[in-house]
Amino acid sequence: MNRNMHRLAMFAAIVTFCVIVLGAWVRLSHAGLGCPDWPGCYGQLTWPEAVQEIESANQAFPERPVETDKAWREMVHRYLAGGLMLLVFAMNWLSWRGPRSCRRFRPLTTTLLILIVFQALLGMWTVTLKLKPIIVMAHLLGGLTSFSLILWLVFSSGRQYADKPNIRIRRMRGAIIFAIVVLALQISLGGWTSANYAALACADVPMCNGQWWPETNFREGFVLWREIGVNYEGGILDQPSRVAIHLTHRIGAIVTLLVLSLLAFRLMKIPRLRGGGQLLLALLLLQFTLGILNVALYLPLPNAVAHNAGAALLLATLLSLLNRTSYRAY
Repeated sequence: MNRNMHRLAMFAAIVTFCVIVLGAWVRLSHAGLGCPDWPGCYGQLTWPEAVQEIESANQAFPERPVETDKAWREMVHRYLAGGLMLLVFAMNWLSWRGPRSCRRFRPLTTTLLILIVFQALLGMWTVTLKLKPIIVMAHLLGGLTSFSLILWLVFSSGRQYADKPNIRIRRMRGAIIFAIVVLALQISLGGWTSANYAALACADVPMCNGQWWPETNFREGFVLWREIGVNYEGGILDQPSRVAIHLTHRIGAIVTLLVLSLLAFRLMKIPRLRGGGQLLLALLLLQFTLGILNVALYLPLPNAVAHNAGAALLLATLLSLLNRTSYRAY
């Protein structure tokens, strides 16, 4: 066990989870363009608060008048993300310049550093390209991928001995990897749904606007790259396109529920993995319930943010289970 790396990675994992949840809060409260420039906010390091500062900002950015309640949310998210980047730099320093025992983490920390720098660029493009859906979705997936790598570093640095799971446990590895792929695809669909403001395209459950299969436009709904210069805040797609996205996410939710439920029941038959299977099933049912409540309660902010947090926790649980089926941490 490498205590310094483990503690640093644990702290980074907690910060990353907070960044993911805070990012969801910023996006869902429509504060993604609370600061129309980057990395500052209306040309300053914090956000305009004084009357004179607000007036100057409104003159400099007449197309985007200051909304202080949105600006501070966006900047707090940026500050926290900046802190995470410093933690990633620290983990890289430790793996490259620290004790010999940390050298084995170099591939993981270097990959994480490259990813976190690209993630910062995606954060910039999210603002400069005015919430372009493909960029917003990529930013979400980048955050969850960073979270996954940091968690794997937590597991890797926390092992005190070479654990050799029995063959029954090792045989679960393929099923867990398949479940992770299914969950990743569903998270991507969720990100696309949110980025295109399609969460409420269907206003009822289990039907969609009073029909089992209303008018849809899948071709237009899943165009990944659209023109630059358009303000995508609030979405630009017509109703059939948003319905197509929403229905796809619903179908994906059912598939994910079936796949992960089956995995959870299989895990619960193995004594050493029973606790992980029970946790997976509990989180899965909670996540499915939150998804239904998003529609039934007309997307309340706390519920919607919790739905994003639930996706991250499901991913963390599956990664933990995958780690327990491995000979080594990575």
